[in-house]
Amino acid sequence: MRPPAIHAKRIGPTLTPDRARVLLRPFYPGSDDIARRIVGRVLALSDEDVARLLSQVLGEFADRHEHVEQILCNRFAQVRHCLGEAWELSLECQALIGSYFTHEYSPESAALFNPSIVPHPEQTGLPQGALRFILSLRATGEGHISSITFRTGIVSAQHRITLTPPVPFVTEPERVPNPAYEKALFARKLQEAGLQNDLCRRVLEQLPEAFILDDLHRVLTVERRQTDPADATAAPAVRGILLLAESNYEVNFAPSTRVSQRVLFPSTARQSNGIEDARFVRFQNDDGSSTYYATYTAYDGKITLPQLLETPDFRHFRFSTLNGPAVQNKGMALFPRKINGHYAMLSRQDDENILLMFSDNIHFWQTPKLLLPPVQPWEFFKIGNCGSPIETDAGWLVLSHGVGPMRKYCLGAFLLDLADPTRVIGRLREPLLAPNETEREGYVPNVVYTCGALLHGRELVIPYAMSDYATSFATVSLDELLTAME
Repeated sequence: MRPPAIHAKRIGPTLTPDRARVLLRPFYPGSDDIARRIVGRVLALSDEDVARLLSQVLGEFADRHEHVEQILCNRFAQVRHCLGEAWELSLECQALIGSYFTHEYSPESAALFNPSIVPHPEQTGLPQGALRFILSLRATGEGHISSITFRTGIVSAQHRITLTPPVPFVTEPERVPNPAYEKALFARKLQEAGLQNDLCRRVLEQLPEAFILDDLHRVLTVERRQTDPADATAAPAVRGILLLAESNYEVNFAPSTRVSQRVLFPSTARQSNGIEDARFVRFQNDDGSSTYYATYTAYDGKITLPQLLETPDFRHFRFSTLNGPAVQNKGMALFPRKINGHYAMLSRQDDENILLMFSDNIHFWQTPKLLLPPVQPWEFFKIGNCGSPIETDAGWLVLSHGVGPMRKYCLGAFLLDLADPTRVIGRLREPLLAPNETEREGYVPNVVYTCGALLHGRELVIPYAMSDYATSFATVSLDELLTAME
């Protein structure tokens, strides 16, 4: 007898893009020559004109951002090389010059979608049975550039969702200026990238077991001076070493910022067109502590590449490259703990099926194996995971997405054996959630999608995106969901 079909219940609330939440970001002309001419025009102004123009800028923008004048002075420091000589400038003049090289960017002006949800690190002061959560979202703005933004909220004992109103100001983190690296891990990543020539070996030999970026720059400077100019392999090796170092970095938000203020905006070449579809999971370490990880897709405008993000507290974040032949395509999702001593990851390297792989090192992934092919008509085109597996007493619960006729995206679910997740022990025949008439219109029509759900008691809370534009919530009973699987 076929199990009864089950559908998630839409409960709201709905999050739509807020164009008023804007970042102050660098704005630079097409060349240094133009930049120098802009600076020259400002320097030609009288002190009275400088004061008047800066007053206009601050009057227009000070209530839209925190510490605007300091941000403008910081921006001036980044373009000070355009002065050409050692000018002694007033703080007013520095801030005014900085304003010409700064612009507002609305990170979620186009869309606020593809959410994932995890328990908040702070759970004090809540009513009985309630859970505080952090919701990560893909925010898309001008130029279709995607970043990660956050909201917080509470799910009550009755499974009602209350979102905390976001702080109106948004901010980017400060880059940690001299991050630390493990030489063994760095060397292995170089090897995986095919960088194994003599220069690479000499550089690694001179680095301590734990080194900082200054150490790397110092060794590279010496090696470049001593390298034969005729060695055609030297320059690509140096570029590769620096690219790897740049792609593994850390950032900090100020302790005074709220979670909803924080935006992780692309800051490396590999991310230049987007940090997409972060799948956050609270991972239980071997010692019982927890770390929040997220797999995400870095996009440079041509190539998509899965990468890793980790944080203990959503204030300090470390971005890391993933390596190995299995690191390709999109949609990698980490299990929330090791299984039989190994990290486990869902993936879709072939752009059609869900695959599963294991690794001794979270940074390296080698050999995926087919786990689940498309079976039902609503997923004939392809299937993928919708976030990290959720541990239940019945097995690993995985939300999936399927693409069917007319590129319609629906959500499904399946169940894996707890001890041996290569075994599929249950699967929904019908979609758990499909776009209805009010959800079909958006940037990409006919899509519902999520990057991660949350189990609260015996209820599954599913934040989901509607047609790549806005985000809402649905719930379903875990017991009813398991009963509906075949």
